[in-house]
Amino acid sequence: MVVADVDPATPERAAALGPEPRVLGCVADVRDRASLERIVAESVARFGGVDIAIANAGLLPTAATLRTMPAHTVERTMDVNVNGVVNTISAAMEQVTRNRGQVVLISSVFAYLNGMGAIPYAMSKAAVEQLGRGLRLEVADLGVSVLTAYFSLVDTEMIKHGVDEDDTVTALLRTLPAPMLKRVTADAAAAALVHGLERRASRVTHPARWRPVSALRGVLAPALDSRLAKDRRILDVLAQLDARPFPQSEGAQR
Repeated sequence: MVVADVDPATPERAAALGPEPRVLGCVADVRDRASLERIVAESVARFGGVDIAIANAGLLPTAATLRTMPAHTVERTMDVNVNGVVNTISAAMEQVTRNRGQVVLISSVFAYLNGMGAIPYAMSKAAVEQLGRGLRLEVADLGVSVLTAYFSLVDTEMIKHGVDEDDTVTALLRTLPAPMLKRVTADAAAAALVHGLERRASRVTHPARWRPVSALRGVLAPALDSRLAKDRRILDVLAQLDARPFPQSEGAQR
């Protein structure tokens, strides 16, 4: 197993996951394809090949209206969440194709929910969904599987810092039905991915209660958007977002 992360402590953290011969930790920035290509080469040298490539890196910018969000924050979000996914998969694609392996893309239920207050994040996850759809067909005749995962709120540092510590974001989320806000543990998300890989599935949605929402999005989304546009609670919270200054921090990373 190879773990690549922008955190300089990645090699030490990876070593704690298992014996060194079986786990390799590398430092890389997904915005730099060359660094990912070097890691793929190192992985091949260590393990003999790459069978599964998982593009998991992502960030959630500080909640704000698009009108008040700095351009560089939008650009950085798209650069990591979209370009970073493309770079990760592209760097590993030759190996995955050679081994008739699998690609895993981490999207989100926010690919089809209204992205108010976090428009760049929702845009990026919708882009990842489209990447998965197109790539699945492009590599189908090569024996490669493409799995796109849709999770709700996974209990990670990104959610803790980007959601739980922001009362305005919490207020926005309260407009959704309570069952939809149930947290997913990282272990449960990993188990869902493993199950999908074992079946060479094209998509995994967890928790499963989101599946009907995804299936009916063409009907539900316009109706929900119309309701939200008339909800005074929502409009008041968005007005608060619009009025507050954008912080210096760039948001939370997964």
